[in-house]
Amino acid sequence: MQLEKLRPHLPWLTLVCLTLIVSAIAPQFLAPRNLVQMVADMSSLFVLALGITLVIYIGGIDLSSQSIANMSTVLVTLALPPLGLWSALCVLLAGAATGLASGYASTRLKVPSFIATLAMGGIALSVGQFASGQQAVFMDPQARDAAFGWVIDSTAGLPHEIFIAGALLAIVLFIERRTTLGRALKAIGAGEPAAIASGLQVNACKMAVYAMAGMISALAGVLFAVRLAGGAPQIAEGFLLPAIVAVLIGGTPLTGGVGGVLNTLIGALIVAVIRTAMVYLEVPATAQQIVFGTVLIVAIAVTIDRSKLTTVK
Repeated sequence: MQLEKLRPHLPWLTLVCLTLIVSAIAPQFLAPRNLVQMVADMSSLFVLALGITLVIYIGGIDLSSQSIANMSTVLVTLALPPLGLWSALCVLLAGAATGLASGYASTRLKVPSFIATLAMGGIALSVGQFASGQQAVFMDPQARDAAFGWVIDSTAGLPHEIFIAGALLAIVLFIERRTTLGRALKAIGAGEPAAIASGLQVNACKMAVYAMAGMISALAGVLFAVRLAGGAPQIAEGFLLPAIVAVLIGGTPLTGGVGGVLNTLIGALIVAVIRTAMVYLEVPATAQQIVFGTVLIVAIAVTIDRSKLTTVK
């Protein structure tokens, strides 16, 4: 009973405790400049996690987000010279189409979401490899500055990536809290059979979620590409596990229905603090996935609603 009362507060309590621990190890951690840089560095990861949040919120799982982001870095880089800023819109539509295909397979063809998204992730990876010739591609510096220079600029010492992530958070939060679709998503996550019985167009809502998740993953890829001045089929490798950790440790369980994008913000900050702690503790990069894997298991064990396990899809 005590754990149930404490569970909603675990994410921010974890964030506070980790912050205190890291600041004790390295007092310079709390320097404003370091905090701003940490938040800026996690912006792309947070955007990726937002898309995953929407799918987990309805009780599904999205394993295609990293591959869509990888594909998007290649496509936006190749499309930049002829299309300029419009290249980003084309890539976002490609991401939405990929997500929509996952949603169609999951809802209409009754393929479990983890299989559907894993398969579409493989297709996205292949598209990125084919388009790039299985090698890195690079943006022309002048073309990048002309179309996307504002993305890597800053205002009052704050990188614009933070504002972009904040604006996306506000949009998705509005959809989640203030729209009919958002209320439908909560109902589906809380209990899909009941949502169907109440007359909700569950399949249409779920397909819309997968399409939005694909578009958001593509946006994360665009941010990666602009920041790194190019793309590659594996440029975002290693981001899927921390992104899922951010969602789950933030308090959105795999069984869905509770949590949401604000929880993912806290989860992403926790992931950023963990990453910073590993840097200060000189944990090898090859061992960091072990840490995130362990945190993922703990997050699932703490947040999952075991009474709904038989209805997870």
